[in-house]
Amino acid sequence: MLDVVEFRVLTGDVTEIVPIVNGRSLVDLVTSFEQSQHHNPAGGYAGLVPAYFRFGDLGLYYLGLEAEQWPKPGHAWLLGCDCGEVGCWPLEARISLTDETVMWSDFSQPHRDAWNYTDFGPFRFARDQYEAAIRDAVSTISSE
Repeated sequence: MLDVVEFRVLTGDVTEIVPIVNGRSLVDLVTSFEQSQHHNPAGGYAGLVPAYFRFGDLGLYYLGLEAEQWPKPGHAWLLGCDCGEVGCWPLEARISLTDETVMWSDFSQPHRDAWNYTDFGPFRFARDQYEAAIRDAVSTISSE
């Protein structure tokens, strides 16, 4: 069974993009996982703030295909720090593509090499649903 994703655009002091997986915020999912693993500090994440970092074309970025993909080709920071700075405390994942699916796997917290995310994910999405969710978020940001 495939997962369902939404890229929710939250507005306030800044505009941020928070992935919602199967109706639950990725912030909440990873925080719960880190707590279950007794990681300290657990959580501390928020959505990506496009105004604070040059992600490039978000449609390509969330596919792992942006020309200057961060943190490296085929990987993406899906969440940043709750301070708004993505590099401060990012949640990283590998993005694997087929014609039909997009998969997030191999999660990591780059500032905590010893933390093991083997039991977190993977999440597999229908590629058409995933790309439509990205387009919706980009459209919402563009209209603001």
